[in-house]
This record gives sequence, C-alpha cells and structure tokens, in this order.
Amino acid sequence: MAEVDLHLHTTESDGRLTPAELVALADQRGLKVIAITDHDTTDGLDPAWKAAMAYPHLTVIAGIELSTDIPRNEIHILGYYIDHRDMSFQLMLQQFRESRVDRAQKMVEKLGGLGMALEWDRVKEIAGQGSIGRPHVAEAMLEKGYISYFQEAFEKYIGRNGPAYVEREKQIPEAAVQLIGAVGGAAVLAHPAQVDDLDTVLQSLKAAGLKGMEVYYAQYDEATVARLAALAKRYDLLPCGGSDYHAIGTPGEHLPGKAGPPMWVAEELRDLAMEQSYGRFG
Repeated sequence: MAEVDLHLHTTESDGRLTPAELVALADQRGLKVIAITDHDTTDGLDPAWKAAMAYPHLTVIAGIELSTDIPRNEIHILGYYIDHRDMSFQLMLQQFRESRVDRAQKMVEKLGGLGMALEWDRVKEIAGQGSIGRPHVAEAMLEKGYISYFQEAFEKYIGRNGPAYVEREKQIPEAAVQLIGAVGGAAVLAHPAQVDDLDTVLQSLKAAGLKGMEVYYAQYDEATVARLAALAKRYDLLPCGGSDYHAIGTPGEHLPGKAGPPMWVAEELRDLAMEQSYGRFG
C-alpha cells in the first residue's frame, strides 16, 4: 500500500464518489497525501478540502487532468498545486468542458446511427454536475445493454478508431504543460506507457516545462514500472503516479493507494510548484 495517490477522480468529472466520499475512502485506506485530478474541472477541490478537515493527517493537493491531442493519439497532462482560483485558467477550463459536451452529443448521434439509440438527457443525468465525457456515454450504453462491459464501449465504438468517435477542440500537450505552469502548477505526463514514441514526446514536453511523469501507475506491472522509472531518471522527471481511481467498478479497478510514488515525490512537487509561483509573482 502506498501513502501517496496522485491520480483520483470524483463526481465532478467522471468518478462515482463525491469529493467528500473519496476523501473518507482515502483516509480509510491509510493515505497521507492525495490529489484530486478531475478532467477539465477543479470544482471538487473546495468540498474535498472541507471534508479533509475531519482527517488532520491527510493532505489534499489541488490537481487537474487535461486531455490533449497528437496525431493518431491523445495525451493526458496532470497538474499539481495549481492556483485553481485564477480566472483566466477557469475560463479555459470552461471552454474545454463545453467542447466535451458538444463532442459527447455528436457521439450519441453517431451511436444512434449505428442502431444504439441513447437519450441525451440520460447521459446528462449520469454525469450529474460533473464534466461530461466519454465514460458517461459508455455508462449509458451499458445500461441499455449495447455493451457487456464498460471498456467495450471504448474498444469497439467510442475509442479513437471507433465508428462513433468524434474529435474535440484540439489542444496540444505542450500548451497544456505551459498552461499548468502559468497557474503555478507542476505538470506531469499521465499513463505514459500508452504513449507512442515516448522518448520524442518526453523531449518536447520537457522543453515546454514538464516536471514529472507517471511511473507508479496501478495498471502497470513491475517491468513497466522499472522501464518508466529509468526514463524518468534519464529526463530528470519526478516519478509520480497513482490509482486513476473512478469507483466505476470495472473488473480489475484498483482502489486508492494500490499504487503511488514515495512521499518525497509529493514533497518535491510542492517545492517545484512553489518555484513556479515565485516565478509568476517574484
């Protein structure tokens, strides 16, 4: 069990636990430091911090996960210790969320054309107050019986090469790294084992200001962790990680704390973010 989990989602994006429920679970699991990294929204942070007041030994880091595009693939960038109250940052996040809604609507239309009719109102109900994304479409498909397990939606229909896939408003990963740095945060590459031509990507992102990459990711075996740890060391990047927990209940989903970096990584992230903030205001 890890004491640090830097990749967790709530009902504010595509997780099934509220921020308060997630914080309670993290404490129950013996975690000391967690990061709320919802997709394109920071709305879960304030309620998470409020809930964490009941757990004085638990620290909640302000985080975010941004989706970006490269040719034939997408890359996710995590941000830690961000100034989530920055108004220009929030305006950008609002644009990203609006793009997600438009994309999800078009996917629902495409699925209907494939004989898999979904009610858009039901997709919105599943998302609740959260940022609408493909997982909510997948859940609606599962409810209707069009797929037999959650991940099948991505594998057959709404994944990048699927017949109902729709591109969203594009953002390149370098821009996401710079955006996170601009609000005092430390940018980290998420689930890098899924990234093609990783060396080239790391070189470009490092030049843009990348501070770390996920190494201790719950779905990675020991060999993958060792390979990524060596890459992180080569590029002088902090070896981050976590469970990527959504509480969806898919087979093999790992609970918070199943994987995560050592405590010193969280401390280094904090120090790097402090340097970023000093650069903004100093």
